[in-house]
Order: sequence, then structure tokens, then C-alpha cells
Amino acid sequence: MSKFVSASLCIMLLAVSMPVQASGQVLSNDLSKCRSGPSTLVQISGIKSGGGKLRIQSYRANASDWLAKGRWINRIEVPARAGSMTVCVPLPAAGSYGIAVRHDINGNGKTDLSSDGGGMSNNPSINIFNLGKPSYKKTAFAVGDAPKTISISMKYM
Repeated sequence: MSKFVSASLCIMLLAVSMPVQASGQVLSNDLSKCRSGPSTLVQISGIKSGGGKLRIQSYRANASDWLAKGRWINRIEVPARAGSMTVCVPLPAAGSYGIAVRHDINGNGKTDLSSDGGGMSNNPSINIFNLGKPSYKKTAFAVGDAPKTISISMKYM
């Protein structure tokens, strides 16, 4: 991986690993909640290892909420499984949202820039110019009154 992408990935990991605050709800991964109503079925690929946890957080797709400290809506935490996983993220209403995923490989609850991974809805390119925090416009997707399936590819150092 180039130094350019590595530096950008480090910054992205810091952006998606903000300290946890009681903003939204921490939910279990209940796939049945993605059968009807506003929700997103997140298909995550490229998970490096089965160690640690994945943390999937939903945000409203606007400048003030996207990746802002304490502004997440729902968070799903699951033990990581190498390869791919599917997670259901219920959403409060139809609208525009963004999803951020972080893989805490050793499960220590801290961001280890040399090993942890991350990804975002719409798989935006990461570079030093967007400081690892792509605009909400690049990660936004619309959800109606029915579940929406999205794919996120994980990125690691």
C-alpha cells in the first residue's frame, strides 16, 4: 500500500473511532429487523481476520452529523469473522444515511493504526486530501420504507 493511502487510512480510522458516547442505541445484529421498514443490510467484505470486533455505526447524511463525535444513531458490535459478514442496521425513518465500519482487530477498544481496518458506505476513495473523512455526500445513500442493501469493502494498512 502506498504511503499516501496509508496516511489517509490512518486518518480515516481515527475519524471512525471517536470515543463512544451515549448518542444512539447499541443493538445486537438481528437480521430479522431488516425484513421490513427503514433499515440497511450491510454486506461487509475483505475482513482481514477473525480476531476482535467490528463496530458498525449509522449516521444521518449531513455535514453536522456525519462522523461527528456523539452523533451516531445506531451501533452494532459483533465479533469479527475473516472474509465477509452481513449486519442489519435498523434506521429511525426513511431518509439519507451513511455507515462507518471499524475493525478493532485485537478487541482492545483502542485504534491501532498499524492493524485496525475501516470502511464506509459507497466505498469512497481515501486520500490525504480528504483526510480520511470523505464528505457525507460521498457516503450518503437513500433509504425508503423498505430495507436497503449496501456493500462495504474493508481497508487495512
